[in-house]
Amino acid sequence: MNLTLADLLAPVTPEQFFAEYHDKQPLHVQGGAAKFASVLSWRQINRLLDQTHIWSSQSLKLVLDGTPVPPEQYCGRATGRDGAAVQQPEAAKVAQWVARGASIVMNDVDSLTPGLAAVSGALESAGLGKAQANVYISWQSHKAFGSHFDTHDVWAVQVEGEKTWNIWEGRAEWPIAHPVFRFPQEHHDRARGKLRGKVTVKAGDLLYLPRGWYHDALAEAPASVHIAYGVHSPLGMDLMNILLERVLYEVEFRKPLPRQDGTAAARFALTSRAAQLGQRLSELTRDPKVMDVLAKFVADYRFQRGGNDLLAARGLAAPTAPGGAAEEGGEAFRVVAPGSKAVRRGAEWVLKAPAGAVSLAPAEAEAANWLLARPDGTAAELRSAHPAVDAEALLRRLAGAGVLAPT
Repeated sequence: MNLTLADLLAPVTPEQFFAEYHDKQPLHVQGGAAKFASVLSWRQINRLLDQTHIWSSQSLKLVLDGTPVPPEQYCGRATGRDGAAVQQPEAAKVAQWVARGASIVMNDVDSLTPGLAAVSGALESAGLGKAQANVYISWQSHKAFGSHFDTHDVWAVQVEGEKTWNIWEGRAEWPIAHPVFRFPQEHHDRARGKLRGKVTVKAGDLLYLPRGWYHDALAEAPASVHIAYGVHSPLGMDLMNILLERVLYEVEFRKPLPRQDGTAAARFALTSRAAQLGQRLSELTRDPKVMDVLAKFVADYRFQRGGNDLLAARGLAAPTAPGGAAEEGGEAFRVVAPGSKAVRRGAEWVLKAPAGAVSLAPAEAEAANWLLARPDGTAAELRSAHPAVDAEALLRRLAGAGVLAPT
C-alpha cells in the first residue's frame, strides 16, 4: 500500500500546504469515509491487541476522564519472551475499564500494519521528519486529556467515528521533549488563550497542528478512533551535535579553558577564548564538508522500516514489487505447483497445470511467470508489478487450475 503527501492532503495541494499551513497554522482537511478506510479498522485493532506479547504497561495505556489508570489495575504480572518480568495488559481487565469509559492509547504503532506504515511513509517521504504514531480510542463524552501542546507536529488521521477538537489561540514557542517544557495543567489552561475554533473531525478527515499549538478533543460519536502521527523535524540543535563531532579534530577545542582566579585579566582571557572558539564554529558552518553532512542528516531524517525480502536476497525468488506489500486482511495465494511456467506454443502462451493447460495472453503469461517465481503473492503485489493485467481474475484462474492455493 502506497500513499503520498498529496493523497493525505487532497483536495489541498502540498504546495498550498507548505505555503500557508506548515509550521504556521492548523489545517482541517475533510475527506470521505473511505479515504482512510484501509489505514486501520476495528477488526485490525482487535487483532493487534490480541498479539498480547507485544504490549506492556508502557506501550498500551488507559486514561479515564483525564486520569491515567494505574498499570496494576489493567495489567497482570507475566514473564516476557526474554524471561524477564513484565506488566502485561489483560483483556478482561481492559474490557472492564473500557466499559467505564476509559480511553485506550496504543503507542508506537506506525509500522504494525501496511496501512499505518503507508501514512508514516507518506509523511517521511515528503521530508517532514520522523513519523511516530499512537492510536487513540475514545468513547462519547469521555475526555482523555486536558488542553495541552505537543513537542512535535501532529497529523491526526480519523478512521472511525467523530471527534470534536478545541483549537486554542495559544502556541508554545517550538517546545522540545525536555523537562524545561513540562508544565502543570494550570499553566496550560492559562497559556492556551482564547478559543480559536471548534473542529469536528469525521472518519476520513485529517487535522494538522503545528508543534506547540494548544488543543484538546472530545469524542462525539459513540466511539472514536484516530491515529496521531507525531512528526519530529530535525532541529537547529542537531547542527550543534554535528559540530561537536567535528571539533574533536580541532586542537583549540581540545585545549583547557583559561583558569579563573577572580581577576579581570582571567575573565578577559576566558572571554577572548570563547570569542575565538565561536568564530571557529561560525567558520565551520560554512565548511562544505560540514554542510554536506548536515544536508544528508536532514534528508535522511526518518525511521528505517520495512524492506525485507529474504528469498529475493538469496536469489531464490523474484523480488516483491515496490509498494506491493500484502494488505492487511487481503487474501494471499501460495504457489502449490513449484516449477510451473507459462511457455510459448506457436502464437499462444500455455501454462501446464494440475487441472489442465491454461491459455494466457502475452501480458498474462509474463505476470504469471513473475508470480510463480515467488512462494506466494497477493492481488496488490501482482497489480503493482503488472498493472496492465486483471490481477484478481488471473489469480482466480491460476487457483482454479491448481497452480495456486489461497492462504
